[in-house]
Amino acid sequence: MKAVIVCASVSHGNTRRVADSMAEVLGARVVSPEGADLAELAAADLVGFGAGVFHGRLHPRLTEFVKALPGGRGRAFVFATSGFPELPLAPFTRPLVRLLERKGFEVDGSFSCRALDTWAPFKLVGGINKQRPNAGDLAAARAFAERLRDGRGRSS
Repeated sequence: MKAVIVCASVSHGNTRRVADSMAEVLGARVVSPEGADLAELAAADLVGFGAGVFHGRLHPRLTEFVKALPGGRGRAFVFATSGFPELPLAPFTRPLVRLLERKGFEVDGSFSCRALDTWAPFKLVGGINKQRPNAGDLAAARAFAERLRDGRGRSS
Protein backbone atom coordinates (compact mmCIF):
# COMPACT_ATOMS: atom_id res chain seq x y z
CA MET A 1 0.00 0.00 0.00
CA LYS A 2 1.27 3.44 -0.90
CA ALA A 3 0.45 6.09 1.70
CA VAL A 4 1.22 9.78 2.12
CA ILE A 5 0.49 11.99 5.11
CA VAL A 6 0.02 15.75 4.66
CA CYS A 7 0.74 17.41 7.98
CA ALA A 8 0.62 21.04 9.10
CA SER A 9 2.55 21.08 12.38
CA VAL A 10 3.39 24.64 13.31
CA SER A 11 3.73 25.29 17.05
CA HIS A 12 5.54 22.59 19.01
CA GLY A 13 5.89 19.66 16.60
CA ASN A 14 3.04 17.78 18.29
CA THR A 15 1.13 16.96 15.13
CA ARG A 16 4.32 15.93 13.35
CA ARG A 17 5.09 13.44 16.14
CA VAL A 18 1.65 11.89 15.67
CA ALA A 19 2.11 11.87 11.87
CA ASP A 20 5.51 10.21 12.21
CA SER A 21 4.03 7.50 14.46
CA MET A 22 1.32 6.77 11.91
CA ALA A 23 3.83 6.90 9.05
CA GLU A 24 5.94 4.17 10.67
CA VAL A 25 2.98 1.80 10.55
CA LEU A 26 1.79 2.81 7.09
CA GLY A 27 5.21 3.11 5.45
CA ALA A 28 4.14 6.62 4.53
CA ARG A 29 6.03 9.75 3.66
CA VAL A 30 5.08 12.81 5.73
CA VAL A 31 4.95 16.12 3.85
CA SER A 32 3.81 19.65 4.58
CA PRO A 33 0.95 21.09 2.54
CA GLU A 34 3.54 23.23 0.71
CA GLY A 35 5.74 20.20 0.03
CA ALA A 36 2.97 17.89 -1.20
CA ASP A 37 3.20 16.54 -4.73
CA LEU A 38 -0.27 16.30 -6.30
CA ALA A 39 0.81 13.40 -8.53
CA GLU A 40 2.05 11.48 -5.48
CA LEU A 41 -1.24 12.11 -3.66
CA ALA A 42 -3.24 10.95 -6.70
CA ALA A 43 -1.18 7.75 -6.91
CA ALA A 44 -1.49 6.94 -3.19
CA ASP A 45 -3.83 4.26 -1.89
CA LEU A 46 -4.30 6.19 1.35
CA VAL A 47 -3.75 9.87 2.15
CA GLY A 48 -3.74 11.29 5.67
CA PHE A 49 -4.45 14.93 6.46
CA GLY A 50 -3.51 16.29 9.87
CA ALA A 51 -3.03 19.54 11.74
CA GLY A 52 -3.12 21.17 15.12
CA VAL A 53 -6.30 22.88 16.24
CA PHE A 54 -6.35 26.67 16.43
CA HIS A 55 -9.44 28.48 17.70
CA GLY A 56 -11.51 25.31 17.38
CA ARG A 57 -10.49 24.54 13.78
CA LEU A 58 -7.75 22.64 12.04
CA HIS A 59 -4.89 24.89 10.99
CA PRO A 60 -5.89 26.98 7.95
CA ARG A 61 -2.79 25.91 5.94
CA LEU A 62 -4.19 22.39 5.78
CA THR A 63 -7.78 23.44 5.15
CA GLU A 64 -6.77 25.79 2.32
CA PHE A 65 -4.59 23.04 0.82
CA VAL A 66 -7.51 20.61 0.76
CA LYS A 67 -9.85 23.26 -0.68
CA ALA A 68 -7.38 23.75 -3.55
CA LEU A 69 -7.07 20.02 -4.33
CA PRO A 70 -8.62 18.77 -7.54
CA GLY A 71 -11.31 16.13 -7.09
CA GLY A 72 -9.85 13.05 -5.49
CA ARG A 73 -10.44 9.38 -5.44
CA GLY A 74 -9.31 6.83 -2.95
CA ARG A 75 -9.09 6.51 0.78
CA ALA A 76 -8.23 9.26 3.23
CA PHE A 77 -8.12 9.90 6.97
CA VAL A 78 -7.95 12.98 9.15
CA PHE A 79 -6.11 13.57 12.43
CA ALA A 80 -5.65 16.43 14.87
CA THR A 81 -3.84 17.50 18.01
CA SER A 82 -5.40 19.96 20.42
CA GLY A 83 -5.05 21.44 23.86
CA PHE A 84 -8.69 20.60 24.56
CA PRO A 85 -10.58 17.36 23.98
CA GLU A 86 -12.61 16.92 20.85
CA LEU A 87 -16.32 17.30 21.55
CA PRO A 88 -18.49 14.46 20.24
CA LEU A 89 -21.16 16.84 18.91
CA ALA A 90 -18.65 19.18 17.24
CA PRO A 91 -15.46 17.31 16.39
CA PHE A 92 -12.52 19.38 15.12
CA THR A 93 -12.06 16.95 12.26
CA ARG A 94 -15.65 16.98 10.92
CA PRO A 95 -15.35 20.01 8.60
CA LEU A 96 -12.25 18.58 6.89
CA VAL A 97 -13.83 15.12 6.64
CA ARG A 98 -16.85 16.66 4.91
CA LEU A 99 -14.66 18.71 2.59
CA LEU A 100 -12.65 15.62 1.60
CA GLU A 101 -15.86 13.68 0.98
CA ARG A 102 -17.13 16.48 -1.28
CA LYS A 103 -13.82 16.21 -3.14
CA GLY A 104 -14.52 12.51 -3.78
CA PHE A 105 -12.39 10.87 -1.09
CA GLU A 106 -13.65 7.95 0.98
CA VAL A 107 -12.71 9.01 4.51
CA ASP A 108 -11.94 5.91 6.57
CA GLY A 109 -11.84 7.63 9.94
CA SER A 110 -10.37 10.30 12.13
CA PHE A 111 -8.07 10.47 15.13
CA SER A 112 -7.36 13.16 17.66
CA CYS A 113 -5.34 13.47 20.83
CA ARG A 114 -4.41 16.11 23.35
CA ALA A 115 -1.18 18.06 22.97
CA LEU A 116 0.84 20.88 24.46
CA ASP A 117 -1.04 24.16 24.06
CA THR A 118 0.57 27.52 24.77
CA TRP A 119 -2.22 29.72 23.40
CA ALA A 120 -2.38 33.19 25.01
CA PRO A 121 -3.54 32.67 28.63
CA PHE A 122 -1.89 29.26 28.91
CA LYS A 123 1.47 30.70 27.91
CA LEU A 124 1.65 32.44 31.30
CA VAL A 125 1.85 29.06 33.06
CA GLY A 126 4.01 27.34 30.43
CA GLY A 127 1.06 25.80 28.64
CA ILE A 128 -1.36 22.95 29.27
CA ASN A 129 -0.86 19.27 28.48
CA LYS A 130 2.90 19.72 28.84
CA GLN A 131 3.64 16.01 28.46
CA ARG A 132 1.34 15.38 25.50
CA PRO A 133 1.26 13.74 23.11
CA ASN A 134 2.70 11.07 25.36
CA ALA A 135 3.63 7.44 24.75
CA GLY A 136 -0.01 6.39 25.17
CA ASP A 137 -1.19 8.95 22.61
CA LEU A 138 1.44 7.84 20.11
CA ALA A 139 0.55 4.18 20.70
CA ALA A 140 -3.11 5.05 20.04
CA ALA A 141 -2.06 6.81 16.81
CA ARG A 142 -0.13 3.71 15.72
CA ALA A 143 -3.12 1.48 16.56
CA PHE A 144 -5.38 3.75 14.48
CA ALA A 145 -2.90 3.50 11.59
CA GLU A 146 -2.84 -0.29 11.93
CA ARG A 147 -6.65 -0.37 11.58
CA LEU A 148 -6.37 1.80 8.46
CA ARG A 149 -3.59 -0.39 7.02
CA ASP A 150 -5.65 -3.51 7.68
CA GLY A 151 -8.80 -1.97 6.17
CA ARG A 152 -10.55 -1.55 9.51
CA GLY A 153 -10.76 2.27 9.70
CA ARG A 154 -13.83 4.28 10.72
CA SER A 155 -12.87 4.77 14.36
CA SER A 156 -11.72 7.77 16.32
